[in-house]
Amino acid sequence: MRKRSGCKGSTPVAAAFAVALVALTVITTYLFVVKPWWFPKSITDVGNEIDAQFMRTLWITGIIFILAQLILAWVIFRYRAHGRERASHFEGNAAMEIIWTIATVVLFVGLGLYGEDAWAKVHYQPAAAGDLQVEVTAQQFAWNFRYPGADGKFGRIKPELVSASTGNPVGLDRTDPDGKDDVVSPIIGVPVNREVELILRSQDVTHSFFVRELRLKQDAVPGMLIHIHFTPTEVGDYEIACAELCGLGHYRMRSLLRVMSQDDYDRWLKDTAANQ
Repeated sequence: MRKRSGCKGSTPVAAAFAVALVALTVITTYLFVVKPWWFPKSITDVGNEIDAQFMRTLWITGIIFILAQLILAWVIFRYRAHGRERASHFEGNAAMEIIWTIATVVLFVGLGLYGEDAWAKVHYQPAAAGDLQVEVTAQQFAWNFRYPGADGKFGRIKPELVSASTGNPVGLDRTDPDGKDDVVSPIIGVPVNREVELILRSQDVTHSFFVRELRLKQDAVPGMLIHIHFTPTEVGDYEIACAELCGLGHYRMRSLLRVMSQDDYDRWLKDTAANQ
């Protein structure tokens, strides 16, 4: 009797692909559940709101991801080739495409609207009266932070006076009475549980002020003064990084956010003023 020639089917291959897809889905889900690598603890109430929004988004998209991958694994195995099928052609379902497109738009727009409040608190709503104002000056490849001093007023700055080598990295005009008590520091110190307003500016190119624990990232753009604010709730030292590729020295553009008690902050500011 003559044997039939041809493909014997793709069951082993389809089964292997399906199992690999299920295994990948399980491993991915496990890593997100146990969180072996995760964000550092937030040190602001707004940061906690952002974390809650992130987890909300992750749960919704995670469930969709798991269902999609399991369905895909089932389809791979269920509709595997058996070695005798002929290729067939079919048109898509326009109604289904419209439904899932609308559902996607509603989902992502809804999540965006849900998280709008936390974003607005930092970027659109002004800081409360009595906040601590700090001017943040970004330049290749350093950060400088200016405090207004006892009079609560920032002094005048002039681009032609910028000279890091002579101790004037922000171009402060010391002939201006408002600037005589200004304090400039390479790190930023702030008191805990007090609102801090940052005024970001850049001397050269676009930089980006980023502190993971604040859940805060904001570009510093040449020619613009950009205001953001936060209230730290945990004492400690936190890294400031530039999150914008700003040149060859970008990798070393780092500084420090030091959150202190009010007494420690007062002493730190006094010592910084005396040493400049």
